[in-house]
Amino acid sequence: MHIISRKPLREFSEKHPPAKNPLDMWFAEVSHTTWANFSDVKAAYGSADGVADNRVIFNIGGNKYRLVVKIAYKTGKVFVRFVGTHAEYNKIDAKTI
Repeated sequence: MHIISRKPLREFSEKHPPAKNPLDMWFAEVSHTTWANFSDVKAAYGSADGVADNRVIFNIGGNKYRLVVKIAYKTGKVFVRFVGTHAEYNKIDAKTI
């Protein structure tokens, strides 16, 4: 999958250093895989939650952080829509972000 973009992950890691390794691992894993649909995502990440409009919520770093992406399965692109702490996540609408 092609992840667009890595910048928000890096910026979040700079503010929250414990998130760096888990986000880097997620990035590396997803960059080297292909997902055809949400079932493929769920098989790789059992705790992932699908929401509206092909958005997927990932628990990162032992569930300390949340990552919301929008996946274009046909083109193989993953768009980073949000990365944050649980408190920050609770302030957004993952279905529309």
